[in-house]
Amino acid sequence: MSLGDDTGQTRTRMPERGGDPYGGARRGGRSSSRSMVTVVGVVVLLIAAIAFANRGSGDSATEEGGAAGASPTSAATAPSGEKPVDAKAAGIPSGFAHDRQGAESAAANYAVVLVSADILKTARRTEIVRQVFVSDKQASLEERFDKAYTKEFLSNLGLDENGNAAANSPYVSRTMPIGTKVTSYSDTTAAVEVWCTGVFGTAGEKTTNPVTSDWFTMSLQLHWADDDWKVDSFSQKDGPAPVPGDDKASNAEEMAKAVQEYGGFTYAR
Repeated sequence: MSLGDDTGQTRTRMPERGGDPYGGARRGGRSSSRSMVTVVGVVVLLIAAIAFANRGSGDSATEEGGAAGASPTSAATAPSGEKPVDAKAAGIPSGFAHDRQGAESAAANYAVVLVSADILKTARRTEIVRQVFVSDKQASLEERFDKAYTKEFLSNLGLDENGNAAANSPYVSRTMPIGTKVTSYSDTTAAVEVWCTGVFGTAGEKTTNPVTSDWFTMSLQLHWADDDWKVDSFSQKDGPAPVPGDDKASNAEEMAKAVQEYGGFTYAR
């Protein structure tokens, strides 16, 4: 897969609106919107060259739900009541079970951290890469991230050189898994799709990129290493997305307060 193919698109579609709901300047059009939200999709482009690297590994994989093309059973994301993990490393859930359910839980939790505001912060990004990815991909990924997240790039998002937002304009990128599906599984590898929704943007009074929402599906190739599931590669695509509702948009103060007061979850199958 080359860096120029179209399998890694995500968070690049913004609603066509005439004005900013936070009362700031008018949005600069589709091209400027794309430049802002590219940050949460750039991870996909950076590792597109190694995506699905293990598909030809020769492991004996089986399909979830039977024959190819068959719909997954309702048990694919039915709650089991089992806790996903008992520990965290670098603030990220770790120690997932060595089975299908453990792979699903790992994929859901990794989807959250890989499309988060933390990936923009230099120190935090290093922790994420070393905790989430297989060891032989870590060094190259860190180098690529450092080259991508330049001071100028971050400044265009309203962030400083360390990826931190201004006190009154918090940057938001939070992902919520809706469901998971195992598409292949063996004792050493697993392919899991995670259907997600999320919110992203800047919660500031004068921002031209207010917090909005999107829907996407992340496909993760996992490898069992160091007694845990680790990411070998992943990609994203838009949707499936429901018909938009008619909810009234919150103002900047309400959005910023919600981001600061409501924490995230540890996701299990």
